Amino acid sequence: MESSATNSPDQPTRSPADLVRDARVVRYARPALIAGAVAAVVCTVLLVIIFLLDSFNATVYSVGGKNISDATDEARQIRELYSGAHVGGVVFLIVSLLVAAASAVVLFLQRKNAAADAEDDEDLGFDDLAGR
Repeated sequence: MESSATNSPDQPTRSPADLVRDARVVRYARPALIAGAVAAVVCTVLLVIIFLLDSFNATVYSVGGKNISDATDEARQIRELYSGAHVGGVVFLIVSLLVAAASAVVLFLQRKNAAADAEDDEDLGFDDLAGR
């Protein structure tokens, strides 16, 4: 008995676009692209705000003649204050960019099928939709 994963001679080889279509990820690609792009923008804004807050804290600390790169506990605490938010923001930014890129690839592979599906649909007017 042959495995269903092997191609028979009468069965054509499958392209990546066919695999994407069969996986039914196409209908989730557009919302994933939107969500990934929005999350990337939000993460970028968050990282800019964190950078500004970190710079402000370092400036305020150095006003009294202290240096932020000193080996004191207070300077170390100020340097590490936003480190968790930095790491989390960068990780979430990378993940959201990967999601957006993957969904863009799926949509790119399906661009021909979307045009063919659009030709099959008939345009309905208001009277058709209202049942008149």
